[in-house]
Amino acid sequence: WLHLGGLGPKRVAMDDEGDCGVPPYDLVDSDFSLLDVTDLVFVDAVSTGYSRPLPGEKGNQFHGVGEDVATFGEFIRSFVSRFERWSSPKFVLGESYGTTRAAGLSGWLQSRANGMYLNGIVLVSSVLDFSTIMFGPASSISYIVFLPHYTATAWYHKRLPADLQAKPLRSVLDEAEKFALNAYTVALVKGNRMTPAEYEEAALGLARYTGLRLDYVKQSNLRVRHDRFVKELMRTDRLTAGRLDSRFTGRDADAAGESYDEDPSSTAIQGAFSTLLNDYVRNGLGYKKDIPYAIYGNVYPWNFSSMPSGAGPMAQAAGLGAGLNVAETLRQALADNAHLRVFCCNGYYDGATPYFGTEYTFSQMGLNGEFKDRVAMGYYEAGHMMYIHKPSLMKLKKDLAEFVRGASGK
Repeated sequence: WLHLGGLGPKRVAMDDEGDCGVPPYDLVDSDFSLLDVTDLVFVDAVSTGYSRPLPGEKGNQFHGVGEDVATFGEFIRSFVSRFERWSSPKFVLGESYGTTRAAGLSGWLQSRANGMYLNGIVLVSSVLDFSTIMFGPASSISYIVFLPHYTATAWYHKRLPADLQAKPLRSVLDEAEKFALNAYTVALVKGNRMTPAEYEEAALGLARYTGLRLDYVKQSNLRVRHDRFVKELMRTDRLTAGRLDSRFTGRDADAAGESYDEDPSSTAIQGAFSTLLNDYVRNGLGYKKDIPYAIYGNVYPWNFSSMPSGAGPMAQAAGLGAGLNVAETLRQALADNAHLRVFCCNGYYDGATPYFGTEYTFSQMGLNGEFKDRVAMGYYEAGHMMYIHKPSLMKLKKDLAEFVRGASGK
């Protein structure tokens, strides 16, 4: 995705909104590659892409949080040594689960691989604290951090009240965030200790900022899971919003269902990316293999209970609690390396790793504000893969180029 989405020298030809057109698809030179500011090394996890265990080796020794970080860490150490790049500036960029990996690597590289300190870490659509994306009856934080994403989605599809639709997206999100952090948080934390007035305020606000019916949010006990939101928002039109990018819509076999058949934002682009990657490595790079390029690898069951080596005792405790959390590992890396910088790329329409969840995670790291000058956020009016939206790709290139130059001391 990142390789052919625009960061590499070639990219999938799409219109400004991410439509790849009809097959055969086109691969074009990218005007937005980062090769003008940094070398790029793309690494596929074991059992994904063309990466496979050696004959006789079992894949499950690589399939876990700690196992994966150790594998990538050893690769990075070996690559840097073999190509004599110890004195070069170094950055780790990860997308989606790759951000979990990148945070883990920040600790592994500094503490295990001969003190390899990084210049910067780029987190594209990040999830460091998995409690922010896991819904449950006893959990509150995921409902809170998803709410502004619901607002953005409803605004895009014109499902909000007229006064909100008349405002720019960022202004509407400011209102939604204020509601999420105040009246909505109070309601969820209080539970059945709410007064009738507090309950009504929360229900009215939730309906207002999600575009959902008041009776629906009440029937949901003020807790609307993401899979139900994308079905309910445009149910009367028999449309389902996308998960990775909620600008996209699809039609499910059962319009009355509670979850989608497929993510329309994934199926809209997967064919083009898969086709062009397979063609590019064979005909463009001359790398010919009969094994399939695994877009989504067979890595299950994934061991979520193992924390990466190099994570300190506090990180170990945080990671093995109610859900995986590698934020403490990154916090410790920032504390140990006074020059390490972090840049987070967030899509407003990302329903897999919502931007407000990233903000929440970093708000809990260094409560005295000691890292604020070294952690920056970028926002894009697109989804999980913001680079499929050309205006966002242009902004992403500008933001990342500035970050790399700044963190390299240039």
